[in-house]
Amino acid sequence: MCERFEDYQRTVMLLGSLALYGERSDADGDFVDVVGPALAVSLPEPPPGMFPPGYDPTAGPDYPGGR
Repeated sequence: MCERFEDYQRTVMLLGSLALYGERSDADGDFVDVVGPALAVSLPEPPPGMFPPGYDPTAGPDYPGGR
């Protein structure tokens, strides 16, 4: 497995674990508020082949309050 994919996968797993932790009754909300955005920003570009050729994540319907 390529290193980029491993980094991407590891960061996504950490975000998922943080989301589960954030739902616990004894979760530290300040920790979740700080670490969540930091992890999201550190998410590397998806590795090649993760999305089909020509995929545009900004394409799609307009949502209320959106663009």
